[in-house]
Amino acid sequence: MTRRWTSVEGKAPGKRLLALAVVLMAVWLSGCAGSSSMAEPPRQMLVAVAPGPALNETLAMLMEQGYVITQADGELGRIDASLARPPGYRIEARGEPAGASGASVSLQGYRGGRRLPPAVVEPLFVELQGRLAR
Repeated sequence: MTRRWTSVEGKAPGKRLLALAVVLMAVWLSGCAGSSSMAEPPRQMLVAVAPGPALNETLAMLMEQGYVITQADGELGRIDASLARPPGYRIEARGEPAGASGASVSLQGYRGGRRLPPAVVEPLFVELQGRLAR
């Protein structure tokens, strides 16, 4: 005859712990998934310059600021760069046509796969606006 241990209510004590662990894991995972969807969109501005020259100026500015260019494709309108000093993070720059002779330039910062707030790239936008206004 096999003997099974049961708690006072008649349920095995391990089942309650397992159920509690499953519920806690589900709550923890839903918190991780929900935090990334709350991220703000990339910082974006319209400039009165064609996308090609706007991206060229963005590329030059990022290199002067100490970023290492990991990818730059003028046809795709994309630049990826990483900051070579602490605090290390990655910048994605995009340039798209907007209007007859203008462009839309967007910058987004990432650290560890997470989006950084737009305030991180704000100094880069100020610098880029000054360069494109010349």
